Amino acid sequence: MSAGLREVLVAAFVKRVAPGAGLNSLHSIDHVYGALVKFDRYLTALQWPPREVQHLAPEHFDGFYKSRMHLACAPDERSELRLLLAEVDGLTDVMAGRVATALPGRHRKDTSKESYSRVEFKRIADAARSDLRAAARRIRANRELLRQFRDGELQAGDDHQLTLKLQLLDWADRFADVPRYVRTSGVAAGRSFPQRWIKPQFGSVKEVVSWLHLTMDEIAAGAVLLAAMTGENPEVIHKTPAAHHRADGYSGGPGTAIVDLRKLRRGRYAYMNLALTDVPDWISIPEEPEEVRARDELHTPFGLYVLLLELTARSRAMTGGKRLLIGYATNGASDGGVKSGRLRPFPSCLLVTRLSRAWSLPSDTLGKDDKPVPLVVRLDLLRLTYIELNQKPVAHTEKTAVTHYMLRNRGNVTEYRKVVAQVLASEVDKARTRGTVTVMSAQEVERSRLDPVTVAAELGLDPVTLKRMIAGELDTVLASCTDNKNSPHAPPGQPCPASFMLCLGCECARALPRHVPVQVLIHDRLLQRRDEMDVLRWAERFAGPHAQLADLLDQHDEATVTDGRLKVTESDRALADRFLNRELDLR
Repeated sequence: MSAGLREVLVAAFVKRVAPGAGLNSLHSIDHVYGALVKFDRYLTALQWPPREVQHLAPEHFDGFYKSRMHLACAPDERSELRLLLAEVDGLTDVMAGRVATALPGRHRKDTSKESYSRVEFKRIADAARSDLRAAARRIRANRELLRQFRDGELQAGDDHQLTLKLQLLDWADRFADVPRYVRTSGVAAGRSFPQRWIKPQFGSVKEVVSWLHLTMDEIAAGAVLLAAMTGENPEVIHKTPAAHHRADGYSGGPGTAIVDLRKLRRGRYAYMNLALTDVPDWISIPEEPEEVRARDELHTPFGLYVLLLELTARSRAMTGGKRLLIGYATNGASDGGVKSGRLRPFPSCLLVTRLSRAWSLPSDTLGKDDKPVPLVVRLDLLRLTYIELNQKPVAHTEKTAVTHYMLRNRGNVTEYRKVVAQVLASEVDKARTRGTVTVMSAQEVERSRLDPVTVAAELGLDPVTLKRMIAGELDTVLASCTDNKNSPHAPPGQPCPASFMLCLGCECARALPRHVPVQVLIHDRLLQRRDEMDVLRWAERFAGPHAQLADLLDQHDEATVTDGRLKVTESDRALADRFLNRELDLR
């Protein structure tokens, strides 16, 4: 673009990527830079490109998006460009208004996920452990063989096969490769190839190098087990460092390694520590604890970390990196049809998906043919399952754990609904087992005023108590109490300390017609609270009283309940508020 416009946009770019602007990584800055470069190319290709900042118009902003809307990244590029243009000085009012206008919402896909069952979770962890155990046996055995060879303890003698293997071991340890030769003629002239005798006798380059180095599939198994035992984010797993601090001081007790992690989305809390302890993971150990060998390092986070540190030490020394997860990978390029490879850090979650296909583990879900659907292993689902099984947040707040993980977890929601249903049924059954309040009809109340002695005898009360009850002197909230000092909730002779909510199942309580408005009000308030609070908590606290109130109101006809709802006064509402907020309870 022209120099005048370029200087203004470069100044805006500097502001957009400055410290404190919210971009915490070079990856995020690249998105802004990419959007600006593409906008530059779009403007330059116009028949009348803008020359100054005042020439920028809404048509340029909208036209840029239309020119790229066939691409999946177009909405993100438009958002980045809008944020960049908001930093530009000198825009016209029309253009500034267009930039300030909110972008249309995008149709978001369903982001809910389903966690693994505990059986599936253990199945995945066991498969990863199996791969890592095999890798540890292979690498340790070959390293010991190489050590004996270099120290002169092992002589091949006339064993030509062993001689060649020892040479290959030495070569793989020094170069993470095999001996090669360069073709001097033909189409592949100038390219290097493995010596011809290697593959028939010892296998491919990958197989030979893996004698001393982990393969990418084994690194993926390590990532899977790290995710299963720590619950950390996939990005954090990828970048787990080899540098650590031994908090146990090598004292011989349970080991503890503390590693520094970085999760950019946490903003100023991006830097955090992860403590890897030598304590078995209760979720993934076998049903019979004695099946875990005392020296099995793969059942504790610390043991897993130390094993990966050991198996990747030589690879890390050759590449000079700081990552824990590093191994040998074929890069897909080839020399004359022979794939070449190199040591590199764990690149992406795609390797985990590839590994899960190789494992071909069965899930608990049956397909249309009544056969188990293959289990797809993903690090984010392992994290989700870890959080669900351990019921604690990992590198996020409890609010994030609930909103981002548990509410989007279809498997967790299903289990949650089952728990809520069980609690509801249990609380309702307990409430109805306790019974309901004895109800006095309007006719009985009127008879009590005319002939208290007879009615008191019928109700099992003394006349004085009945008169006080009719006069309202013994009211609690939802009923009247006939014997405060002989309650089932206190020793005989002692005043009842129970919540007034327990009057709904108390033998001392009597419900009179004047209590119907408050009973209806509390019943409705409990229903309202079900929509306002966690369903499980509501079930545990209010399902029983709600069922008792519903049964109590069912003893009246519909007209009485409707009339009671209309007769609710402001003092009734104030009493209900204090009652439900537990202001009337003894503390």
